[in-house]
Amino acid sequence: MTLDARLLEILACPEDKGPLLYFADEAALYNPRLHRRYVVRDDIPIMLVEEAEAVDDAEHARLVAKAEAEGIAFTFES
Repeated sequence: MTLDARLLEILACPEDKGPLLYFADEAALYNPRLHRRYVVRDDIPIMLVEEAEAVDDAEHARLVAKAEAEGIAFTFES
């Protein structure tokens, strides 16, 4: 199941308040500016900075390339 489109329109990174990339197939929201991934558990985004996963440069490159290749847009326009 994917997150509701209305929810995605308002989801922002709790730290920098910027938009996120949503990877439904990986159950994750990603902030490419801070290299942080937020997990989605049972269709609930866990938007706590202390629970975010730091992403290394290789994983960052993979996620950005995947977003570009699959046309994944940010949750909102800043």
